[in-house]
Amino acid sequence: MSEQKKPTFFEKLHTERYTWHDFFLVPVVIVILFLFLEQILGEVLMIPLKAILDTNDSFIQIFLQYFSTIGCWIVYLVYISVSKFNRPILSALSPKAKGNTWKLLLLGLVVGFAQNALCIFSAILHGDIFLSYDKFEFFKLLLLLFAVFVQSSSEELICRGFLYQRLRRGYRNPWIAIIGNSVIFAALHIFNPGLTFLSFASIIIVAIFYSLVVYYFDSIWFTMAAHAAWNFTQNILFGLPNSGIVSSYSYMNLDASTARNSFFYDVKFGVEGTVLACLLLLVCCVLTWWMGKKYNRPSLDVWAEAELKKA
Repeated sequence: MSEQKKPTFFEKLHTERYTWHDFFLVPVVIVILFLFLEQILGEVLMIPLKAILDTNDSFIQIFLQYFSTIGCWIVYLVYISVSKFNRPILSALSPKAKGNTWKLLLLGLVVGFAQNALCIFSAILHGDIFLSYDKFEFFKLLLLLFAVFVQSSSEELICRGFLYQRLRRGYRNPWIAIIGNSVIFAALHIFNPGLTFLSFASIIIVAIFYSLVVYYFDSIWFTMAAHAAWNFTQNILFGLPNSGIVSSYSYMNLDASTARNSFFYDVKFGVEGTVLACLLLLVCCVLTWWMGKKYNRPSLDVWAEAELKKA
């Protein structure tokens, strides 16, 4: 009786459907191309808007800055739709994924706002920052919420909607997809002003949190909303740096001259680059992992589903 052949390291690492397209660097290169084409298309699409709008207005400036990322949505959807190889990913973005519901989208908005607001109020109470009320313009607030959602969701499309799914296709261990796309997500922020080791770590951790939500609860809608709410809260509502970038328009004004670094605040990067943010996001990761395990939530395998439809 012949001995059963032991699987090789390669076979243990990769799924049966693995091809050269799934080698880690291939989807990473595609992500870089996404970003390059997005920037070009976004700038082209903003030309007519810049021609008719007052670009000296602070509201217009920040609106166009965020909304220009609509180019990413267009490039992404065209590529995924045209590429037969990648087309199964579309099901993870649609209501076909059980977690893509309006309820979880709204929950994502609440969670993103609560996470960021907790960090901000902690910094205020500790005396690290001083904020003053400036204005409240409801219609502009809605337009900016929409524009920020476009920008934040475009990053989710690239990392949790493409890179994560492509790594899940070729690698058996889901943590390769979870950690892999999170590190690339953080690397996309490497040239942001004021980036430190701590702020880089916090970006990786929040990306892991979002990836765990997608893995256990099949809801990229939640992550899009949470990401947008986080950015909108700190950058537009409170006027704080968003990953080091300061908004030209906000509803609260920061007294930057009195801001100080602490456990709760980073002068150059904002609340993201702090110990508190890292700890808070780690707690969110653990809770998501625990809930996923407790309720035995199976993750959607878009590739297996596509193969079943072919059979």
